[in-house]
Amino acid sequence: MTAPPPLPDLPDPADGGGVVPTPAPRGPVRERSPLPDVLRGVALAGILIVNMQDFAGFNEWTQTGLDRAAQVLTDVLANGRFISIFAMLFGWGAAGLIARQGVGTFLLRHAVLLAIGAAHYILVWHGDIISLYALVGVFMLLTARMEARPLLVLAAALGAWWLNLTVQAGLSTLSEPGGRFSNLPELLATYPANVHLRAGEFGGMLVGSALYNGPWLLALFCLGAAAQRSGVLTRPHEHRPLLRRLAVGGLSVGLPLGALLAYLNTRPEYALGLLSIPVRMGGGLASALGYVGVLGLLAASGRLGGWRHFAASGRLAMSNYLAQSVVMTTVFYPYAGAQWGRWGALSALALALAVALLQLPVSRWWLARTGSGPMEWLVRALVYGLHTRERR
Repeated sequence: MTAPPPLPDLPDPADGGGVVPTPAPRGPVRERSPLPDVLRGVALAGILIVNMQDFAGFNEWTQTGLDRAAQVLTDVLANGRFISIFAMLFGWGAAGLIARQGVGTFLLRHAVLLAIGAAHYILVWHGDIISLYALVGVFMLLTARMEARPLLVLAAALGAWWLNLTVQAGLSTLSEPGGRFSNLPELLATYPANVHLRAGEFGGMLVGSALYNGPWLLALFCLGAAAQRSGVLTRPHEHRPLLRRLAVGGLSVGLPLGALLAYLNTRPEYALGLLSIPVRMGGGLASALGYVGVLGLLAASGRLGGWRHFAASGRLAMSNYLAQSVVMTTVFYPYAGAQWGRWGALSALALALAVALLQLPVSRWWLARTGSGPMEWLVRALVYGLHTRERR
């Protein structure tokens, strides 16, 4: 199977990039916009920091001392923040793919992503988001003809509805006794046993998660699609007033909600565990928009500086995301070292930062030699290979 050709103007959203045409004496030269890649690379690092709670096998409300301090820092600055950026970028890329390549390519790509996500869930880790994004993202086809303003209205309506439902669910249980629930996986003694367990639960998990999280995810996808329509990520210099409002308004709301989340995650009560969900996602979105605003302003002024190091990791987004799962489950899961449940939040945070930072030079080295990540190449090869056959 030969490598497929690159997409015109906007690369495959699997790599998180974007290019804008630049006039030159000999014709248009496409220059890659750094902001989407940087945002995706930063988001990958932040997602790993939060996922360490699951990989290492500890519950937030059980942390004490320095571990509690590390957990508070994670909740205030990272929890719910970077997954929101990642989801918005998925919607941004999906909108660009529909506009440039059409429905057929879009559906083929989502079918490939669904298969990759299923394999990730069953063979590696129960926290896969690729399959969920692939399934829920299909509904983006309904927004293909919508402009930025209607997309923002739809995102606000979906987000407000979902947040209201989850807040009401938490408030309705305030008077009920019960301990905090845990989202940690059920781990068996051997790798084959875990694969069998996850294979049996994958379908139900995917449908249930899509039903519960679908409205919120679609709201984030629509925000990303609105950003694609407006060009705010590829032409940030044209949107400085908007980026300033995002930076100031987003962080003004998101940081206090992050502090509230940190408090809720120190409490063992069941109802407070439910209330932490809308606080995590609502505050996470606010801070995510604030982070986008800050990095957007830096990009608009040509001052990204050291943040540019995250661009290579962002271009290899899927490869790096899957590599994180492989590395961390190898380190922590009982069938590969018996470290699960023995680490606290501080040591897990330090390991996450080390791995995330190591991925930056490795990604840069890989791109310099191949030009594409292994999983990004596979997605393109499958999508465009299948599309070529269909046309024949």
